[in-house]
Amino acid sequence: MSKFVLIVNFQGGTVDTPMEEWKPDEVQAHLNYYRDLNAELRASGELLETAVLAGPDVAKIVTSNGKGAPVVTDGPFQEFKEWLAGYQIVDVESEARALEIAGLISAVPGPNGIPLEQPIQVRELMESSPRTTAEMADWLETVGGTR
Repeated sequence: MSKFVLIVNFQGGTVDTPMEEWKPDEVQAHLNYYRDLNAELRASGELLETAVLAGPDVAKIVTSNGKGAPVVTDGPFQEFKEWLAGYQIVDVESEARALEIAGLISAVPGPNGIPLEQPIQVRELMESSPRTTAEMADWLETVGGTR
């Protein structure tokens, strides 16, 4: 089994209408879809965790030099569409199954029941982190080439 995090951001996919302008029954259908999908994935034993994140307007950025107190600031934040909305962690037989579930999440309904086609980022959770310089170099090679 492999664990993957499926990351949802605020991108509207194929829908430009902000959720604040959706009809109440469209919002409820959207929420019901997520609830039903999560229940199905829990029942199959594939869903390990799901969370909706607080809005970026209350997020903080923390930096530290390791010597003094950390510096805590508000933002700056990237464009609204790039803010993370939430995530699901699944434990599945294969990457193909993780991609299949991501497709189901992407198809969450929007206005008029039309699937949003939201981009869902799929990332495998590493079983262990690099522990040596050589392991870090190997890992860096796989994530973006030689640095």
